[in-house]
Amino acid sequence: MIVAIGCDHGGFPLKSAVTSFFEGKAEVLDCGVFRGEQSDYPDIALKVARAISKGEADRGVLLCGRGIGMAIAANKIGGIRAAACNDVESARLGKAHNNLNILCMGGRVLPPENARAILSAWFDTPFEGGRHLVRINKIAAAESSTLSVVSAKEEGREEGRVVIFNHPLVQHKIGIIRDKNTNVKEFREMAQEITGLMVYEITRNLPLVDVEVETPVAPTTARTLAGKTPAVVPILRAGLGMVDGLLQLIPNAKVGHIGLYRNPDTLEPVEYYCKLPSDIEERDIFVVDPMLATGGSAAAAISLIKKRGGRKVSLVCLIAAPEGINKVRENHPETDIFIAALDSRLNDHGYIVPGLGDAGDRLFGTK
Repeated sequence: MIVAIGCDHGGFPLKSAVTSFFEGKAEVLDCGVFRGEQSDYPDIALKVARAISKGEADRGVLLCGRGIGMAIAANKIGGIRAAACNDVESARLGKAHNNLNILCMGGRVLPPENARAILSAWFDTPFEGGRHLVRINKIAAAESSTLSVVSAKEEGREEGRVVIFNHPLVQHKIGIIRDKNTNVKEFREMAQEITGLMVYEITRNLPLVDVEVETPVAPTTARTLAGKTPAVVPILRAGLGMVDGLLQLIPNAKVGHIGLYRNPDTLEPVEYYCKLPSDIEERDIFVVDPMLATGGSAAAAISLIKKRGGRKVSLVCLIAAPEGINKVRENHPETDIFIAALDSRLNDHGYIVPGLGDAGDRLFGTK
């Protein structure tokens, strides 16, 4: 784990105590100041926050006179949850309920021994998830960036992200497919369009290589995707409604299929079909299913892919419930989960509330 530490002149008296606390616990990324020199807290706060946002650090600690200014500045960066915690209980609850990824403290109000106790409460307390994750996601959805990262690397290991797409077009189309009066044709079109918008962002970091091409005017160097194209694996049957949205952007993608149905009594997944590309271990894999409800089918599908050699698996869903996210993360903590909306809960029948009903029925006009 990497912890970014930063302070201004007001927080500098606490810096050595904070740095020594992490000896043997985490690698420290020192973002200044270094000698207690006069400084503006936003400069340091934004440096630490951006390091976390870019994945250069996992958590951060910011120190100023009282911790308030640092928290205000750090929270301007998307995906950051920072708060001034100058007592142990605030730090403990801040992590348990708010999953603070930046702890802010005041160098003018805390002696070193108190700061170490606050750090311990924040660092050692796990995030409780559940209803608290729903609330954090509502905050994330209000951020102006296209992607809101809800969770990233934690506990010193590579852990998959939970990413919500809050682009206005995505949210507009999600509203359409929720409407019970939307007909089958429009529902199918919207599901494909939402998938395409999501995949456009998900694939923005695919590797590229230079190639030489000849235009009608002159030779030039262009760029093309490196390596093999991704594979898309829909979970039958509803996942089929998302495949064309991905293939419109990546027409050469390989397509596998996994057949699972949910036992109506136990709500557990039952496998009845699995066909994957023979070189699945060499491809980025997108498992697609409109609804992430209990998470049983998605977790089972990812397990099947892993057993057949798949390594880099992401899950792409339109709407999810916290229970489904927790199930997938419990079974496959390294898997990235991409969703367009996070709803509040499941009902007694295992349906997402408010959700959109049975996605398969609405895609194919069945009951």
